[in-house]
Amino acid sequence: MQDILLCLNFWGLPVTEKEKIKVLFLCTANAARSQMAAGVVKHDFGDRIETYSAGTNPKEVSRLAIMVLDEIGMDISGESSDHLDKYEDMHFDYVITLCDDANENCPVFFGGVQRLHMGFSDPPHSNDPTKENLQKFRDARDAIRYKMKNFFGNELAKREDAAMYPVSSKD
Repeated sequence: MQDILLCLNFWGLPVTEKEKIKVLFLCTANAARSQMAAGVVKHDFGDRIETYSAGTNPKEVSRLAIMVLDEIGMDISGESSDHLDKYEDMHFDYVITLCDDANENCPVFFGGVQRLHMGFSDPPHSNDPTKENLQKFRDARDAIRYKMKNFFGNELAKREDAAMYPVSSKD
Protein backbone atom coordinates (compact mmCIF):
# COMPACT_ATOMS: atom_id res chain seq x y z
CA MET A 1 0.00 0.00 0.00
CA GLN A 2 2.83 2.38 0.88
CA ASP A 3 4.38 1.74 -2.56
CA ILE A 4 1.11 2.77 -4.24
CA LEU A 5 0.98 5.98 -2.20
CA LEU A 6 4.58 6.79 -3.11
CA CYS A 7 3.88 6.09 -6.78
CA LEU A 8 0.80 8.31 -6.79
CA ASN A 9 2.74 11.05 -5.04
CA PHE A 10 5.51 10.77 -7.66
CA TRP A 11 2.96 11.58 -10.38
CA GLY A 12 1.70 14.59 -8.44
CA LEU A 13 -1.65 13.08 -7.56
CA PRO A 14 -3.18 14.08 -4.21
CA VAL A 15 -2.55 11.43 -1.61
CA THR A 16 -3.85 11.28 1.93
CA GLU A 17 -2.92 8.55 4.34
CA LYS A 18 -5.85 7.08 6.24
CA GLU A 19 -6.05 7.61 9.95
CA LYS A 20 -4.78 4.79 12.05
CA ILE A 21 -7.31 2.30 13.35
CA LYS A 22 -7.90 2.92 17.07
CA VAL A 23 -8.23 -0.13 19.29
CA LEU A 24 -8.95 -0.34 23.01
CA PHE A 25 -8.11 -3.64 24.74
CA LEU A 26 -9.99 -4.29 27.98
CA CYS A 27 -9.32 -6.70 30.80
CA THR A 28 -10.20 -6.63 34.47
CA ALA A 29 -6.82 -5.64 35.94
CA ASN A 30 -5.16 -4.18 32.82
CA ALA A 31 -2.07 -5.95 34.10
CA ALA A 32 -1.33 -8.78 31.68
CA ARG A 33 -3.59 -9.80 28.77
CA SER A 34 -4.70 -6.32 27.68
CA GLN A 35 -1.14 -5.01 28.10
CA MET A 36 0.26 -7.88 26.02
CA ALA A 37 -2.41 -7.47 23.33
CA ALA A 38 -1.74 -3.74 23.04
CA GLY A 39 2.00 -4.39 22.99
CA VAL A 40 1.96 -7.02 20.26
CA VAL A 41 -0.47 -5.10 18.06
CA LYS A 42 1.57 -1.92 18.48
CA HIS A 43 4.71 -3.85 17.56
CA ASP A 44 3.24 -5.77 14.63
CA PHE A 45 0.88 -3.14 13.22
CA GLY A 46 1.96 0.16 14.82
CA ASP A 47 2.19 1.92 11.48
CA ARG A 48 -1.54 1.32 10.93
CA ILE A 49 -3.07 0.71 14.36
CA GLU A 50 -3.07 2.89 17.47
CA THR A 51 -3.48 0.83 20.63
CA TYR A 52 -4.80 1.58 24.10
CA SER A 53 -5.47 -0.69 27.06
CA ALA A 54 -7.56 -0.33 30.18
CA GLY A 55 -9.19 -2.31 32.95
CA THR A 56 -12.45 -2.39 34.85
CA ASN A 57 -10.42 -2.72 38.09
CA PRO A 58 -6.82 -1.82 37.15
CA LYS A 59 -3.79 -3.12 39.02
CA GLU A 60 -0.06 -2.70 38.43
CA VAL A 61 1.30 -3.87 35.04
CA SER A 62 2.58 -7.42 35.50
CA ARG A 63 6.34 -7.76 35.70
CA LEU A 64 6.02 -11.15 33.99
CA ALA A 65 4.06 -9.67 31.07
CA ILE A 66 6.86 -7.13 30.66
CA MET A 67 9.47 -9.91 30.82
CA VAL A 68 7.89 -12.25 28.26
CA LEU A 69 7.27 -9.47 25.76
CA ASP A 70 10.85 -8.28 26.22
CA GLU A 71 11.99 -11.81 25.31
CA ILE A 72 10.65 -11.24 21.79
CA GLY A 73 11.79 -7.64 21.44
CA MET A 74 8.70 -5.79 22.64
CA ASP A 75 8.97 -3.16 25.37
CA ILE A 76 5.89 -2.40 27.47
CA SER A 77 7.85 -1.36 30.56
CA GLY A 78 6.67 2.24 30.23
CA GLU A 79 2.98 1.38 30.08
CA SER A 80 0.55 2.17 32.87
CA SER A 81 -2.51 0.33 34.07
CA ASP A 82 -5.51 2.58 33.45
CA HIS A 83 -9.21 2.50 34.30
CA LEU A 84 -11.53 2.37 31.31
CA ASP A 85 -13.09 5.69 32.43
CA LYS A 86 -9.93 7.40 31.15
CA TYR A 87 -11.12 6.69 27.60
CA GLU A 88 -14.87 7.28 27.95
CA ASP A 89 -14.81 10.33 25.63
CA MET A 90 -12.67 8.71 22.95
CA HIS A 91 -13.88 7.01 19.80
CA PHE A 92 -12.44 3.59 18.92
CA ASP A 93 -12.83 1.48 15.82
CA TYR A 94 -12.62 -1.64 17.99
CA VAL A 95 -13.15 -2.25 21.69
CA ILE A 96 -11.91 -5.75 22.43
CA THR A 97 -12.43 -7.49 25.76
CA LEU A 98 -9.96 -10.22 26.63
CA CYS A 99 -11.56 -11.71 29.75
CA ASP A 100 -15.10 -12.66 30.68
CA ASP A 101 -15.32 -10.18 33.56
CA ALA A 102 -14.42 -7.21 31.35
CA ASN A 103 -16.82 -8.49 28.70
CA GLU A 104 -19.67 -8.52 31.22
CA ASN A 105 -18.73 -5.18 32.84
CA CYS A 106 -17.82 -3.12 29.79
CA PRO A 107 -20.56 -0.60 29.07
CA VAL A 108 -22.39 -1.30 25.84
CA PHE A 109 -22.29 2.40 24.97
CA PHE A 110 -18.49 2.55 25.16
CA GLY A 111 -17.03 4.30 22.09
CA GLY A 112 -16.39 1.42 19.76
CA VAL A 113 -17.74 0.84 16.31
CA GLN A 114 -17.05 -2.86 16.79
CA ARG A 115 -17.12 -4.41 20.24
CA LEU A 116 -15.59 -7.87 20.28
CA HIS A 117 -14.76 -10.46 22.89
CA MET A 118 -11.61 -12.54 22.44
CA GLY A 119 -11.20 -14.53 25.63
CA PHE A 120 -7.79 -15.80 26.72
CA SER A 121 -6.79 -17.81 29.78
CA ASP A 122 -5.71 -15.69 32.71
CA PRO A 123 -1.99 -16.05 33.44
CA PRO A 124 -0.99 -16.38 37.11
CA HIS A 125 -1.60 -13.40 39.39
CA SER A 126 1.99 -13.51 40.53
CA ASN A 127 5.12 -11.54 39.73
CA ASP A 128 7.32 -14.47 40.80
CA PRO A 129 9.34 -15.43 37.70
CA THR A 130 9.26 -19.19 38.26
CA LYS A 131 9.72 -21.44 35.27
CA GLU A 132 6.03 -22.45 35.46
CA ASN A 133 4.73 -18.86 35.74
CA LEU A 134 6.90 -17.64 32.89
CA GLN A 135 5.72 -20.50 30.68
CA LYS A 136 2.07 -19.67 31.36
CA PHE A 137 2.74 -16.04 30.44
CA ARG A 138 4.58 -17.13 27.27
CA ASP A 139 1.62 -19.34 26.33
CA ALA A 140 -0.77 -16.41 26.86
CA ARG A 141 1.52 -14.08 24.90
CA ASP A 142 1.80 -16.49 21.98
CA ALA A 143 -1.97 -17.17 21.87
CA ILE A 144 -2.71 -13.44 21.97
CA ARG A 145 -0.16 -12.65 19.26
CA TYR A 146 -1.44 -15.43 17.00
CA LYS A 147 -5.06 -14.27 17.35
CA MET A 148 -4.20 -10.57 16.88
CA LYS A 149 -2.00 -11.18 13.84
CA ASN A 150 -4.75 -13.19 12.17
CA PHE A 151 -7.58 -10.85 13.09
CA PHE A 152 -5.90 -7.53 12.31
CA GLY A 153 -4.06 -8.94 9.31
CA ASN A 154 -7.45 -9.87 7.81
CA GLU A 155 -9.10 -6.58 8.84
CA LEU A 156 -6.31 -4.50 7.33
CA ALA A 157 -6.36 -6.56 4.13
CA LYS A 158 -10.12 -5.93 3.80
CA ARG A 159 -9.62 -2.18 4.29
CA GLU A 160 -6.79 -2.07 1.76
CA ASP A 161 -8.86 -4.01 -0.77
CA ALA A 162 -11.78 -1.64 -0.23
CA ALA A 163 -9.49 1.37 -0.71
CA MET A 164 -7.95 -0.05 -3.88
CA TYR A 165 -11.21 -1.28 -5.37
CA PRO A 166 -13.99 1.01 -4.15
CA VAL A 167 -17.53 -0.05 -4.96
CA SER A 168 -19.21 2.59 -7.04
CA SER A 169 -22.92 3.21 -6.74
CA LYS A 170 -25.04 3.20 -9.85
CA ASP A 171 -26.88 6.41 -10.59
